[in-house]
Amino acid sequence: MSQVLPAEGGLRRVIGDGQALLDGEVDLTPEQHLDLYRGLVLLRTYDERSLVYHRQGRVGTYAIFWNHEAMQAGSAFALESRDWIFPSYRESAIGLLRGMPASTVLSWWRGHPAGWWNPEDYNVASICVPIGTHVPHAVGFAWGSRLKREDRVAIAYFGDGATSEGSFHEGATFAGVLKAPVILFCNNNQWAISTPVAAQTAAPTLADKAIGYGMPGVRVDGADVLAVYEATREAVARARTGEGPTFVEAVTYRTAPHATADDPSIYIDEERVEEEKENECVGRYERYLLRMGVLTDLEAEEVKQEALELMRTAIAEAETEAPADVSLVFEHALADPPASFADDLLELRRILGG
Repeated sequence: MSQVLPAEGGLRRVIGDGQALLDGEVDLTPEQHLDLYRGLVLLRTYDERSLVYHRQGRVGTYAIFWNHEAMQAGSAFALESRDWIFPSYRESAIGLLRGMPASTVLSWWRGHPAGWWNPEDYNVASICVPIGTHVPHAVGFAWGSRLKREDRVAIAYFGDGATSEGSFHEGATFAGVLKAPVILFCNNNQWAISTPVAAQTAAPTLADKAIGYGMPGVRVDGADVLAVYEATREAVARARTGEGPTFVEAVTYRTAPHATADDPSIYIDEERVEEEKENECVGRYERYLLRMGVLTDLEAEEVKQEALELMRTAIAEAETEAPADVSLVFEHALADPPASFADDLLELRRILGG
């Protein structure tokens, strides 16, 4: 039986601190707990190695998701394989949880064609870079699946900044009116690049906005992977039984720059960052599993080494891809391309020296 406990700020939580803050529990087997832990470690390892990859000049701008892993792994673990995931750039590696090769995601960040995939292979849509534009896509997909009686649920991930975008409001309105089987999952790390939530909305919480769209709003501790899992599982059950969408606000605090091109020192609360790092989501879950006797120190180290080896192999695979022909930039841009494209391609080849 699951036991979800209240936390500060009206958030739901499961994982305590092993001392004054009691642990709750969720209805998972020991093996399921370990699978969830492996997913967390894989995402953490991917993110940390990708940052190194960027600093070595081997990949361009990268959107860091350190300490967002609990939101991604916990929610994805609550889905069935037939359900669809619509990620934003902050969830660029979420396909790894569906068996996508890490080399594919690395190639995406390198701008190589090998970084694109057939969404039907993993039921993971293409990574969305524009803010919030994939929310209507997820809602439309979910509604279409409902009309086809396919018993699929869709989940759309976005940051707190996306709730200020028109596409979010349009998607949420359609979701509520049509009772689409969709989960609108907001990773509220409290910063839309450098804009704090308080400068975006006068609502007490982002979850409070859900009532305006005719759906329930749930707030969870975004660094508590089990609380995220439990809240998403409930949302999936509602969607699958025809009760419609759910808005999940997973609350955390961004402990890294918005992306590698960002300097957060001019706006971030450094003391808060250090506090959050002390209780980051992967270590928090690891300590919980150790307390529960589900995980040993040796097993934890083995999982981390497996993830590191996977990333070493993936980086080598991504970098052995042959350079892409720049003609791809033009070939699929327009169904009826203008004659000038031929001259443009020649000019691009000249500039690139090829």
